[in-house]
Amino acid sequence: MAKKEQKEPKKQKSKYNMWQNCCFMIGLAVKHKEKKVPILCTLTALLAVAINLTEISITPAIIGAVEIHAPLPKLFAVIAGFVLLRMLLIAVSSYVGTNILYGKVTLRLELISQVNTKRTTTSYPNTYDEQFQKMEAKANDSLSCNSAAGEAIWETMTGLLQNSLGFLIYLAMLSYVNPLLIAVITATALAGYFLNKSLSGYSYRRREEEEACLHPLNCFTSYAEADNIAKDIRLFGMRPWLEQMYAKAWTAYRLFHKRVQNVYLLGAAADLVLSFLRNGFAYAYLIRMVLNDDLSIAMFLLYFAAVGNFSGWIDGILNQLVTLHKQSLDLSNVREYLEYPEPFRFEEGDSLVPDCAQPYEIRMEDVCFRYDGAEQDTLSHVNLTLHPGEKLAIVGPNGAGKTTLIKLLCGFLDPSSGRVLLNGKDIREYNRRDYYKMFSAVFQDFNLVPVTVAANVAQTESNIDLPRVRDCIAMAGLTEKIESLPEQYESLLNRSVYEDATMLSGGETQRLMLARALYKNAPFVVLDEPTAALDPIAEADLYGKYNEMTHGRSSVYISHRLASTRFCDRILLIQNGRIEEEGTHEELLSRGGSYAELYEVQSRYYREEESDHEEE
Repeated sequence: MAKKEQKEPKKQKSKYNMWQNCCFMIGLAVKHKEKKVPILCTLTALLAVAINLTEISITPAIIGAVEIHAPLPKLFAVIAGFVLLRMLLIAVSSYVGTNILYGKVTLRLELISQVNTKRTTTSYPNTYDEQFQKMEAKANDSLSCNSAAGEAIWETMTGLLQNSLGFLIYLAMLSYVNPLLIAVITATALAGYFLNKSLSGYSYRRREEEEACLHPLNCFTSYAEADNIAKDIRLFGMRPWLEQMYAKAWTAYRLFHKRVQNVYLLGAAADLVLSFLRNGFAYAYLIRMVLNDDLSIAMFLLYFAAVGNFSGWIDGILNQLVTLHKQSLDLSNVREYLEYPEPFRFEEGDSLVPDCAQPYEIRMEDVCFRYDGAEQDTLSHVNLTLHPGEKLAIVGPNGAGKTTLIKLLCGFLDPSSGRVLLNGKDIREYNRRDYYKMFSAVFQDFNLVPVTVAANVAQTESNIDLPRVRDCIAMAGLTEKIESLPEQYESLLNRSVYEDATMLSGGETQRLMLARALYKNAPFVVLDEPTAALDPIAEADLYGKYNEMTHGRSSVYISHRLASTRFCDRILLIQNGRIEEEGTHEELLSRGGSYAELYEVQSRYYREEESDHEEE
């Protein structure tokens, strides 16, 4: 009973049915000026039925001409006519098939673009939402290649139309035969369809179980490929352990798919038995009609082929419906991902245009924040005002909530309770993308885009203000390094794309990110441990230029080194999710509180080291 209760939540029903997804794809083609795709799909289906009718008619036509003792020229004319007609139809079909391919690829790429846009523009909390991540993986899988649902569904819809047309035409042809024959063929085919339809959703209903197997597999693969842990793998001998964990994950994933394939195999076996019964009955009935002289040899051949094709059309319809059902489930994954709810306001929010000449104040009123699944608040009842032009420093031990506070200020997160106000207005009322424009930031995690140095600073490849790029590079203290490169500001970065790209050190990359933040020239500057990868000389240089870099703007500076914050107007000490102390460096030291204790601990090491050197 317990096992049944665990599996029950994993069964999920798709939001959209097959016909809704077919209409969605047709609407996508119309919207993005690829109307030729559904038109050419229809033409392909018509041509396929025409080719089939031509092929089954050749032999009966020849036999019929022989039976009436037609002259040899007429017999040759019949043969030549059918051959030429078939060649023409095949040529046109091949031409149409070639031209439709590019349109189908274009529409799949459009869906990929929409998925990528969703990923890069979604509300920040969605990026670490487990359900959102799982849906993203499913959406990407549904668009991964030509045979994936996002493109292959056009071929399936074409096949369904083709088989439906063939079924109707052959139904009319077989109306001469006993209706019982048609009923038996149809009934057995329908039985096979409903069986396969039931089984086809097996994998979808267990997609959570599949994701649970797939996620660790992808995780260990990414670990093995990641450059940033290559040294750890070699130094700590992690390869056997990673291989062991990968093998364990692969075994779980393989066993899941083995179970799925066994279910599908059962359906295929049942369908084979039904096909044998259906065709055996049909052929026996036609042979009986010939023996009773109810059919001529020519008509027997025509109906013999027609019966086989008729059951083929039915099988085709039902199989295409089964395939369309599977592809529809995959396409639903894409649509549900694109429609994943957004907790933030974007275009429907109030517009906001940053202006560095205007004074801005950010105020946090009784702000609490708790991450999903956490047992206690990361921040609790925080009240803080960042005044126009103020240089604010935030210090505190690891896990105190410093970075979370920054994410709330920047609008990446919304408070669990309380408010964040910009000039007295709740930031939740703004277009959040406009609000992001208010901030220039350097975070602890940063990555180089595989473009030029100038483009990395300007975050665009068009209309780059190169003099401004140079000024920002100079302010960040990176001019000597960049101008020593052969291509200088046009040097390519990131060797994951370009083999001859320049490799910057951690400190140089951090300086480049600082130049990028300066280039943006937003009203607020946020620096989260901006000197973590810098040497002491470079760090001192940054402190000396800090006033120049933040002139006329409000700034927030996070650091573990308390001595590095004395150039700021005000320092906040955060401990246990609260603002425990605030003031200037001298004020906090004179109080003899937690800040003074932490400063004493940090400075003691340097005094002891200096004393040791003097004794030597």
